[in-house]
Amino acid sequence: MEPKDYIAARVAQEILPGTLVNLGIGLPSLVAGYIPADAGVFFQAENGVIGMGARPPEGMEDPDLTDAGGGFITAVPGAAAMDSAMSFGLIRGGHVDVTVLGGLQVDGQGRLANWMVPGKMVPGMGGAMDLVGGAKRVIVAMTHTARGAPKIVGTCTLPLTSERPVDLIVTEMGVFAPGPGGLGIVELAPGITLEALRAVTGAPLAA
Repeated sequence: MEPKDYIAARVAQEILPGTLVNLGIGLPSLVAGYIPADAGVFFQAENGVIGMGARPPEGMEDPDLTDAGGGFITAVPGAAAMDSAMSFGLIRGGHVDVTVLGGLQVDGQGRLANWMVPGKMVPGMGGAMDLVGGAKRVIVAMTHTARGAPKIVGTCTLPLTSERPVDLIVTEMGVFAPGPGGLGIVELAPGITLEALRAVTGAPLAA
């Protein structure tokens, strides 16, 4: 299984039936594929969809059905469409149970940087700041390193998305709970040793 697929499948285990879930673009969007259609989970896209389904078969794309990143989606029975103001009202009002976001960096205390790299074009900050501040639970789904450099760091060098710490980090190396005492290890992925984890993690591990 490819690292991104492993991460998405593991995140899916954190999603409980009957919840409203926002999935970020990229890797987080894969999570929907690992949750049974009858699980009673409703996926939200902040551009104004609740009841987002999987990507349609090639040739069946509907330009009116897209996620927040512009990717084509389907709508499940009972889905609802709304304007962006209502959609963000749900997020800011605390009605989203879980958001799954990608990350550029996360520090050991859970502060996330995921919206820009200085010096590179930024099309917009998207809904990440609202989601980290408004969702009841925040899960970061990301690869453990980028070009060999740790993405879980002692201190973020990229602009923070929010001061509110995230609840959980899932990478191909395991599941981690950040906190004031350092990065807590919830579980290690199969075949990953503590020594291997330390070698590619920039944040101190909790005792």
